[in-house]
Amino acid sequence: MDFMGTQTIDDFFSGQAAALAGGTTMHMDFVLPINGNLSAGFEAYKEKAKISCMDYGFHMAVTKWDDEVSHDMEVMVKENGINSFKFFLAYKGSFMVSDELFLEGLKKCKSLGALAMVHAENGDAIVEGQKRMIELGITGPEGHPLSRPPVLEGEATARAIRLAGFVNTPLYVVHVMSSDAMEEIAKARKSGQKVIGEVVSAGLALDDTKVWDPDFITAAKFVMSPPVRAPGHDKALQGALSTGILQLVATDHCTFNSTQKAFGIDDFRKIPNGVNGLEERMHVVWDTMVESGKISVTDFVRVTSTECAKIFNIYPKKGAILAGSDADVIILDPKASVKITAATHHSRSDTNVYDGRTGKGKILVTIAGGRIVWQNGELKVTPGTGKYIKMQPFGYAFEGIDRKDAEYLKSLGAPVKRSRALS
Repeated sequence: MDFMGTQTIDDFFSGQAAALAGGTTMHMDFVLPINGNLSAGFEAYKEKAKISCMDYGFHMAVTKWDDEVSHDMEVMVKENGINSFKFFLAYKGSFMVSDELFLEGLKKCKSLGALAMVHAENGDAIVEGQKRMIELGITGPEGHPLSRPPVLEGEATARAIRLAGFVNTPLYVVHVMSSDAMEEIAKARKSGQKVIGEVVSAGLALDDTKVWDPDFITAAKFVMSPPVRAPGHDKALQGALSTGILQLVATDHCTFNSTQKAFGIDDFRKIPNGVNGLEERMHVVWDTMVESGKISVTDFVRVTSTECAKIFNIYPKKGAILAGSDADVIILDPKASVKITAATHHSRSDTNVYDGRTGKGKILVTIAGGRIVWQNGELKVTPGTGKYIKMQPFGYAFEGIDRKDAEYLKSLGAPVKRSRALS
C-alpha cells in the first residue's frame, strides 16, 4: 500500500506467509484507487497479488465522486467480486471524503448490495489537534494520540452511523479503538440499526503506554490510526467483543520498518501510520480473550473466522468445516505457550508491537485448501499459488432493508393535499 510518501514493507507474499504461520487462511486486502480511479486501482492490485500464496479477496476505497466512480463501483460488484467499499472520514487532503460524498457512496452501496465500511475519525478536527500539538512543541510520537483523542473517533462514528441510518443501509465500522466509538455502535445496535463493529488485535491487547517511551523507534512503532488508546479502552473493547457489541477481530495489518517510521523523527505527522497483526491475531485473541475466560472456544471461532465469512457473504465456503466447504483448517494447542518476537516473525518489518509477548494458544498446523502449509514451525508455500475469491453482494446484513424502506414510506403521510386558492 502506498501511503504517506512510502510503501508498506510487506507485499502479498510476505504478508500472506505471516498470516498462514499465524493460522489465517484467507485475507481481504485493501485496494486504493489511483487518482480516484477504481478500475486503475483494481488492475494495479491484481498485478501486486500475482505473488500471493493463499486465498484473498479485495475491498476498495472510494476517495472521490463522479459518474465514472459510480459506474466503476457497479463493475467492481457485478464483474470483479468486490462487495464492500471503504470511506475515510480522516486523512484530510488525501483519503478523506466529505459528508456529501459519503452520502452518495452510501446510496450507491445500498443499490448494489455492497457493504459500506468507514474509518471513523473527524479529519478536520484532527488537523486542528495536530496544529495544537506542534504549537505546544510536542513533535514526538506521543503527539499522535494527543492530536486525535477518543472524542474525535466517537463523533465520527456517531455521524457515520446516523448518515447510514438516514440512507437505511448497513454500515461496517473498521478498527474500533475507543470506548467512545464502541458506545455509539452499542446504542445503534440496541435501536435495531444494522451496524457491524470490528475490533483489531492491537485494540484488544495494547494501550498507549509505549508511545511515551523515550526511545523514538520504540514509541513510533505503535503509531496507528485511530491510535492505540490509554489503559481502560482495551478492557472496554474486550468486554464489547465478549458481549456481541463488536462482532469480529481483524488486523488492519499495515507495516512500516523502523527506517520508514523515522521519517517523522522531528514531526509525528510524518510517521507512517500502521502496526502489524496478521501473524499475531489468532494468538493474541486466544490469550487475551479465551485464556482469560472472557469468551468460549466457540466464540473464538466465531469472532476470528465464521462471522467474517458471513458478513462478506462467503460462508459456508469459508468460515466452516463442512462437506463442500474449502478445506481451510488450523490446529491450535491451547496449553502450548507462544512467544512473539520481531526476530522470528515472517513480516518483513524489523519491529513488532507485540515483541517479547508470551501467552497460551499456539498454532501447530495450518491447512489451506486441503494442503498443509504450516507445520513444525516451517512454512510450505510458494509465490503465485493464491486464489482470488469473488464475493457476492447482498449479504445477510441486507436482509430486511427493503421492508424497512417500505415502512418508512408508509409512515410519511405525505404529500399533504393543499388548496392553491389565493385571497
